Amino acid sequence: MNLADETTGGVRRLAKTFRTAARPNLHVRWLGRTEFAHALALQEELAAKKREDASLEDQLLLLEHEPVYTIGRTPDRSSLLGSAHLPHPLFSINRGGQATYHGPGQLMGYPIIDLRRCGQDLHKYLRWLEQLLIDLLAKYDIAAHRRESLTGVWIENRKIASIGVGVRHWISMHGFALNVCGDLSPFDHIVPCGINNVAITSMEKETKKSFTVANIARAVEKLALDSIVTLRVAPETQLINA
Repeated sequence: MNLADETTGGVRRLAKTFRTAARPNLHVRWLGRTEFAHALALQEELAAKKREDASLEDQLLLLEHEPVYTIGRTPDRSSLLGSAHLPHPLFSINRGGQATYHGPGQLMGYPIIDLRRCGQDLHKYLRWLEQLLIDLLAKYDIAAHRRESLTGVWIENRKIASIGVGVRHWISMHGFALNVCGDLSPFDHIVPCGINNVAITSMEKETKKSFTVANIARAVEKLALDSIVTLRVAPETQLINA
């Protein structure tokens, strides 16, 4: 696996400690702290290439953002509570879902995956993302779970991870946001994911322990490489030319 060159300083040194053994058909890249616009452009570039060439490997971009708000493709923007009051930039993007916040201390995972290799099953893909995070949190003795009809990952009634995806021609974009550590107060300026009175939590808040986003990214990398086979279907049932 070749990690991205975008990392700098200590992050670059940490990135070099990631495993280098190749795993077929999934390329994991740690981008470090990345502006949202840059990460969005990179996702769009990779997705466009995969639409043109089905032989390209799937990718998983792992990173954290400078502070930003995003909202999905919905005419209902009530979760923003207006926008003039927001302390950070707002992006409207091609994913499902309402408003959320991304910033330092939050691990972003952007899988660029050909879902034609996964049975063209969006429900299965969303459950795979949730299970990936549930399994990750279990490694740190955090008992997380799904909630019926609410995509994401929860600890009791507290939300620790949001999931919002965009799919075009069965190539996925966007993905998950896991709250690892840091300031959660920017969520107070919106209705997170359009869920009233939701409590937002983090790994740090739940355990009273210190974590770094880069170290958690390393654990996600290993789990994703090990579990990607559970998402894919047998080659003879893949709809690559669909």
